[in-house]
Amino acid sequence: MATGIAETQAITRYEQVKQYITARIKRGEWKVGQRLPSESELVEITGVSRMTVHRALRELMTEGMVTRAQGVGTFVARPAPRAELLQLHDIADDIIASGHTHHSRVITLDTARADVDLAMSFDQRPGSKLFHSVIVHYEDDTPLQVEERYVSPHFAPDYLNQDFSIAHPHRHLYHIAEPDEIEHVIFAITPSQELQHLLELETPEACLQLVRRTWVQDRIVMKGIFTYPGSRYSLGGRQHM
Repeated sequence: MATGIAETQAITRYEQVKQYITARIKRGEWKVGQRLPSESELVEITGVSRMTVHRALRELMTEGMVTRAQGVGTFVARPAPRAELLQLHDIADDIIASGHTHHSRVITLDTARADVDLAMSFDQRPGSKLFHSVIVHYEDDTPLQVEERYVSPHFAPDYLNQDFSIAHPHRHLYHIAEPDEIEHVIFAITPSQELQHLLELETPEACLQLVRRTWVQDRIVMKGIFTYPGSRYSLGGRQHM
């Protein structure tokens, strides 16, 4: 290879290309928003095939290290904020902590009747009354999360009277009572047309969907469905054993 990548039996060539690129990003040689060398230039630099370079860039895009604009080039991506699964945070706090501004848009705030799946989620009968909200949270001007919640009216009787563009559901519910038990389930999904529209995705991309249920005094009080574009957000946690 011309520079930067040593021949090795231990890792494949596309992984070597990935390491070559990520090393320069982490060292700050290529900064956030900076355009990377073209595929042809990377072929010349690394001495591998164009197909190998293309695969390396595709995987780095999936991992959130780079972004690609057709006909323009490949750019160093802004690191995605990371949420801790073992703790509950307000999305607004996560965005502000990362140095950005937060605002939200309330899409839906109304009453719903539990279908069979919701009834099972709440251990109630189908047709039971629930409060329902859909809110889009923005990091600066970019949609970062679609938050959908179903809430027990017995737990939060004033839920529909709140201005959730100012007082966020997370804070309102925590003000009533902190949960005794929390359940998290994570899915990788292809967004529906509605989610794609709310998240302002030009084309469908893999999204992370976190489904959360919370219990207070042994009663299920909330089911939340939180959807994030995979290229803009990551979820993780660490637990001491």
